[in-house]
Amino acid sequence: MSNQKLKNTNLKGKKVLIRVDFNVPMQDGIITDDNRIVQALPTIEFVVNQGGRAIIFSHLGRIKTEEDKLSNSLKPVSIRLAELMGKDVRFVPETRGEILETAIKELKDGDMLMIENTRFEDLKGKKESTNDSELGAYWASLGDVFINDAFGTAHRSHASNVGIASNIKTSFPGFLLEKEIKFIGGAVDNPKRPFVAILGGAKVSDKIPVISNLLKTADKVIIGGGMAYTFLKAQGFDVGQSLCEEEMLDLAKELLERGKDKIVLPIDFLFTDEFKDKKPLHVGPITAIKKGEMSLDIGPETLKLFENILKTAKTIVWNGPMGVFEMENYRSGTIGVCEIIANVVDAITIVGGGDSAAAAIQFGFQDKFTHISTGGGASLEYLEGKALPGIECLNK
Repeated sequence: MSNQKLKNTNLKGKKVLIRVDFNVPMQDGIITDDNRIVQALPTIEFVVNQGGRAIIFSHLGRIKTEEDKLSNSLKPVSIRLAELMGKDVRFVPETRGEILETAIKELKDGDMLMIENTRFEDLKGKKESTNDSELGAYWASLGDVFINDAFGTAHRSHASNVGIASNIKTSFPGFLLEKEIKFIGGAVDNPKRPFVAILGGAKVSDKIPVISNLLKTADKVIIGGGMAYTFLKAQGFDVGQSLCEEEMLDLAKELLERGKDKIVLPIDFLFTDEFKDKKPLHVGPITAIKKGEMSLDIGPETLKLFENILKTAKTIVWNGPMGVFEMENYRSGTIGVCEIIANVVDAITIVGGGDSAAAAIQFGFQDKFTHISTGGGASLEYLEGKALPGIECLNK
């Protein structure tokens, strides 16, 4: 699988089906973060500049009822794409049928068309999300070439990625998908060393396969966020009312035993007695926690510890915030990790999508990392070492 083949393919006059991940956050019909659209522009621009006729597919949100369709139309996304491209994007409010087919027939070289939210098909019997064979074949029949550039859904076998690729002669990865493979896949398979992974987020259960796989390849695995308290309790510490998955304690003990000197846990914390955005009551080691208290972020001594490890790394992968970064009083750990990684010299630095990517962008570090992934769940599964269906389907 190589984009050199894509670059050497004559797309002029070809109907090019492009699966992107434009599942962007929206509020009252307004896009609040267009990063995923921006990241897909190089692939779309390449197709258009080559004289290809771009037919763009994406999902948006969860579609479980007819009411969900009202707030999850891709029309606002098509408008934003047109603004970014400086070129009209024809929006078709259908996922199949005569109106769509006619619109595609009317396309000229270099034109762009976006079809409606692919997940609207799920209201007809989960046809998109279960990779309905008839739907995948139908969508494939609309084009000559397929490009998958949606890393965010690469861990899913859907009609709009695997279904199309299975029913079309020619398929390629887009430039964004290739970039994700290069950086995340490279970090797992052949990292420059020292290789340090830093994992946060709420639940250990979400990250166990990732930790297990990274213990095979990483030189250090730093753990922060809510998941750290399960590991601390597994070591015998009282974590008070801090988030803790009791059912994961045995697994946490096993990982600590396997990890031995590889796993690094926080050493100080910000304590409070309520899950509210108010100033911490005090800062200290986990042994300083008082009855009825919880920790919502890591402390300054932990940041110093993490910095000493990260500053010598040559490959860094970060997935998951260090605290409740949505609260102003408990975002210092996440911002601190952003700053530390951003200032590491001569290293490949990768943010593995999801909340950590949102935090990096929100706090102004978007241009300070080698790569910020557009996939949350896909990034995690790739870090687990899993084969992703949306990538494998292109390996013909």
